[in-house]
Amino acid sequence: MAFSEVREYQYGDAIRDIDWNVTARLNKPYVKVFEEERELTVMLLIDVSGSQGVGSRVRIKREMITEIAATLSFSAIQNNDKIGVLLFSDKVEKLILPQKGRKHILRIIRELLEFEPDSKGTDIPMALQYFTNMIKRRCTAFVISDFNDKHSLQDSFSIANRKHDVVAIRVFDKMEATLPNVGLIRMVDSETGLQKWVDTSSTQIRAMFANNYNTRLQELNEAFLKSGIEHTSIPCDEDFVRPLMNLFKSRHI
Repeated sequence: MAFSEVREYQYGDAIRDIDWNVTARLNKPYVKVFEEERELTVMLLIDVSGSQGVGSRVRIKREMITEIAATLSFSAIQNNDKIGVLLFSDKVEKLILPQKGRKHILRIIRELLEFEPDSKGTDIPMALQYFTNMIKRRCTAFVISDFNDKHSLQDSFSIANRKHDVVAIRVFDKMEATLPNVGLIRMVDSETGLQKWVDTSSTQIRAMFANNYNTRLQELNEAFLKSGIEHTSIPCDEDFVRPLMNLFKSRHI
């Protein structure tokens, strides 16, 4: 609770709230009025794995993630909230503890623009466990990722969301959903480096590719639903402002 103002005593006010100095000076009873501080701690858990370098149109996913993270960071300091960042791949790459101030925000943005991870893999459960162990005070945490993770996510989401208020922002490229018919091409896994020649003219292969994508997306949405995590999905070739606004409206923020 933070001090807000002093006003005249009214019937029913607590005696302990009387400001005796002001009362003596004005010869009338006055009380101190307190209001709850709105200060929050916001953490950004940002995926910097190899798959964030994928992008087929306007920008790659990492660029979109950086823009979203910068927007959330500036929104936090406008509300006088603390903001911190956890960069992760299949390990914790960097932790920036929550602080306030424009200088702190500029440091975060610089890290997002220039940071080069040591690893290219993805391990979201590991990042969530590290986060819940490190940040003791309840906070709002935005997990920003494409969520291309082979690990099971529901249990980790549930544990983290019981301790903190966790929100998921999924950034994706539309080309990940379907395989174009362009003949024989060499495909490279952006996280493992595994290369494979694929005949995209095959109707069966294209159908299998789309089915695998839809299955993974359904499993992810079920994990969000069962763990109670609010989320939104944003394609990296579109404006992210409206999806974020709709997410905040649904949360009554």
